[in-house]
Formats: sequence, C-alpha cells, structure tokens
Amino acid sequence: MDIHRLEVFCRVVDLQSFTRAAEASFLTQPTVSEHIRALEETLNEKLVDRLGREVLPTPAGKILYRYARNIIALRDEAIQALDRYKGKLSGHLLIGASTIPGTYILPEIIGAFKTQYPSIQITLKISDSGGIIDKIREGSLEIGMVGARWSDRRVVLEEAFSDELVLTVYSDHPWAGRESIRLDELQDEPFIMREKGSGTRMVMHQILEASGFDPARLNGVAEMGSTEAVRQGIKARIGISILSAQAVAEDVQRGTLVTVETEGVRFLRPFYLVQRKNRQISPLGTAFLGFLQTVAAERNQKPDA
Repeated sequence: MDIHRLEVFCRVVDLQSFTRAAEASFLTQPTVSEHIRALEETLNEKLVDRLGREVLPTPAGKILYRYARNIIALRDEAIQALDRYKGKLSGHLLIGASTIPGTYILPEIIGAFKTQYPSIQITLKISDSGGIIDKIREGSLEIGMVGARWSDRRVVLEEAFSDELVLTVYSDHPWAGRESIRLDELQDEPFIMREKGSGTRMVMHQILEASGFDPARLNGVAEMGSTEAVRQGIKARIGISILSAQAVAEDVQRGTLVTVETEGVRFLRPFYLVQRKNRQISPLGTAFLGFLQTVAAERNQKPDA
C-alpha cells in the first residue's frame, strides 16, 4: 500500500474536500480522485462518501484513517530518528493550542526553535481547548497547549506557562473610571460569553464558583467562538467580558478597552502542555517538548512571571 496515497487519503478526510486536499497536496483534483479510487480498488472497499461538496469517511474509511495516521507517523519517526543519529533534526511536527497560547505564546517559541533547526517544519492548529484535547486523543496532534485542566485519563497534562483573566469593558462604560467592582455587580451587566469548550470560559466559571458567584447569574447576551470576536463585541458595546490580559493588552494601551479589578478575586490560570498518555512521540516532538519546558522554566523563574 503506497504511503503517499495514504497521505492524500488522510488529507481528504481531514479537509472533507477533494479540492482542498488537492491544494494542500499541490496536486490536481483528478489526481487526488485517482489516488482514492486506487486505494478503494486495492482494498475492495468504499472509503469516502461524497455528500454534495462535503466528503466524509465511510466506516471502512474511518478504520483505514486510524491506521494510515499511525503508518505515516511511524514513517516520519523513522526518518527523524535516522536524521538525529546523523546529528540533524528534521521533519514535520503537528501541534495544537487553544486561542491564547496559540496566539500569544507559541509563535515566538516556534520561531526560536526553528532558528536552531531551520530544516524542520511545524504546523500549529488553533482551536478551543476541547477541540485540541480531542485531536491529541485521536493522535492527529503530538503536543498541545490548553488553558484549562481536563479530566481525561487518556491524556497527560503538565503545567507550564501562566496567564491572568481580566474583567474588560469598553472605554466609556460606567465602570471604566472605577478601580474595582464587586462580583455581585456582574449579574446586572450584559455579558459576552466564550463558546462551550473554551478554556477561558471553563476557568472563569471555576473561579467564579469558588468565589461564591454562580455563573448562571451572568446576563449572557452573546456567545462567541474566539477571543478576537469577544474583543470586537466589547468594542461594539454588545457587553462586557472576562478575557486574557495578554489578549487585551494592546487595546488597554490604546485606551479602546479598559480592565477593571474584581474585589477579592483574581482570575489566575496556568496553561498546560498536553500529550496522549502512553504514546511515544517522535524525536522532533521530543526535542520541541524539551524546548518548551526549558522556556517555561526560565519564564517562571522571573519575578514578574
């Protein structure tokens, strides 16, 4: 069975489209279709269903997809191991992160790592924490970073970097001139929520509950699927929200958004490195994970970390 065809098949499943898979593989759409047809003919099984513009794996296709992922990963691991033996580090690493670490922490670290190993390639996928955990479990990502602790025995979490969530309002909001507000005042204000599965939302709920405030009392007027959407929603005066201090730092400096303290409560949270339990990651993944851990240790030693 040709590994290149398996790679094309996995891209079709991942992207749910022959057209997008062709673009990602630098192939023509007829060539991608021919690869899938040849696989189906070899295995005597239909592997994908074409439902309008969407392409989904059949039950047989789902089975092949799991094994194909393992075959491709093992091929890459063998190449990386041989390169490392020769004193080089190469290959393609797939990692994932929730919005805040994926936007404000990992790009700089990836850049520093690539400076040391210019021949490697890293793909960073950004999703909510739940989505990243799912991809770690299924094996499509080697390493993840999320903003909430997850109760799942199939993954291993390691506390690494830190963050603080802050109550954020628009510049002419009545609270913009106040140093702090009481928690019970939150229930009277229109509040913009992150989507379910968001680490920011999960941590916010946990800290509110631990502080004696039921999150159900929040006057949720909108639910948005990204930090950026919530930021813009606050600027548009849809409501207020609690967001990462890193995400609103530039807006606060410009004066377009204002952060307000909550009396007696700080929304501190760690970020967690995530791996699939009992999964041996590739040599490239091992090297990058070690690099991440070193950077995290250095930052945590700083007085203001």
